[in-house]
Amino acid sequence: MLVVDDEADIRTLLTELLREEGYAVRTAGTGADAIAEVGKELPDLVMMDIKLPDQDGIAVLKQLKREHPDLEVMVMTAFGGSSTAIKAMEHGAYDYVTKPFEVDDLLVTMKRVFEHADMSHEVSALRLELGKSAAERERIVGSSKPMLEVFKLIGKVAPSEATVLITGESGTGKELVAKALHEQSSRKTEPFIKINCAAIPKTLMESEMFGYEKGAFTGATSSKPGRFELADGGTLFLDEIGEIPVEMQVKLLRAIQESEFERVGGIKTIKVNVRLVTATNRNLADEVEKGKFREDLYYRLNVIHCHMPPLRERKEDIPLLVEHFLVKFRHAPGSIPTSISEEALQRLMEYDWPGNVRELENAVERAVVLSRGNPITVEHLPFGDRREARDRIRLAERRNRLEEEDGFGSEDELEADGAVDAANGTNGTTGGSFKDRVGKLEKQLIREALDKAGGNRTKAAEELGIYRRLLYAKIKEYGLE
Repeated sequence: MLVVDDEADIRTLLTELLREEGYAVRTAGTGADAIAEVGKELPDLVMMDIKLPDQDGIAVLKQLKREHPDLEVMVMTAFGGSSTAIKAMEHGAYDYVTKPFEVDDLLVTMKRVFEHADMSHEVSALRLELGKSAAERERIVGSSKPMLEVFKLIGKVAPSEATVLITGESGTGKELVAKALHEQSSRKTEPFIKINCAAIPKTLMESEMFGYEKGAFTGATSSKPGRFELADGGTLFLDEIGEIPVEMQVKLLRAIQESEFERVGGIKTIKVNVRLVTATNRNLADEVEKGKFREDLYYRLNVIHCHMPPLRERKEDIPLLVEHFLVKFRHAPGSIPTSISEEALQRLMEYDWPGNVRELENAVERAVVLSRGNPITVEHLPFGDRREARDRIRLAERRNRLEEEDGFGSEDELEADGAVDAANGTNGTTGGSFKDRVGKLEKQLIREALDKAGGNRTKAAEELGIYRRLLYAKIKEYGLE
């Protein structure tokens, strides 16, 4: 570990503390010394003060990350919510601590950094293994803890014959998991057959699954194999399994249990050897409770459960996903991938992505087209004004909830905010226009959020549920800087 700080007392204190915890520690007092020390021997972690005597700490951070992309850096700053600390995070620092820091908080943060590093290395190895036989353009991307668990599960389950149920919201990449399970199995040279159960009319479901014989119904001029037959020896992926009608579920259960079925209009029993993988965005346990899904079929399908997390729960994967999609959607064949501005990437990080990875993919593809090969900026993204408008609505809704809970603008509250001049004999209900009174309450909300966040504007914006740029504008508007 390398501790970088221009204050000798801080270096000594951290060295003693960290050595007591079992860490090997080296120190540096300047940015140049830090770069030299990292060049001699790559440490597991660099703990660096952002204010250095010889050069800007951000510049040192940039150089370290440029020369050693996998190096973990934790910055120290005396200004917890400052733009400098935020900028450090944007340029690759994993986390930061604020001086003066609590020892326990420091150690917890360090542990989190090391856990992240361990996971990143393991994910890289797992992703490399998964990518050996998968198409580069269609692969699972992520290095977050939830995705690490998905990668681990794929590695453990793929070689087996176990039936797998993949759950998750639409757009999270359930089909990619199904393909990875197939590609990493002994069946990888055999067919991978998929069927979207939600896209097939109920009247055609059986014939699509099991096929039909000539003359089985009007228009059946020849025999046709179903998906189970086509997948013989390989993997059958049933997407949106929760959409299968109840009357079809019995026949599906028998096909799974017995590995046999008859075509529609046929009498010959057909034996198949199929590995079954299913997916759904529904809660099948709830569907069982409602009587919409057979319990025995649910247990047959849910031998191994793999859950794909929504993108809003793994936002740290967004830069990797964006990089992947920029490579995938090149502006022209053979051209270098389009770049993206830091502000645009930050906007992508702050959005909640209700459509998950699929929505992000579409947004990046659109941005590449609109930018025409030039760097992608905020103007090329599919939101912007809509997001700010949504955040203003959120702030208004929060304000309305406060009014309903506590009453609007009591005299004491408004006096505390400087909103009432007692000499005028006015109160919070009658003093000033409606717009003025709303503004005063909005100012109060923002001040409370800032106090609760200890001045950290990013956390205050999260507390209010609004976009950070809107918070900055409001802070300036109300003179809360």
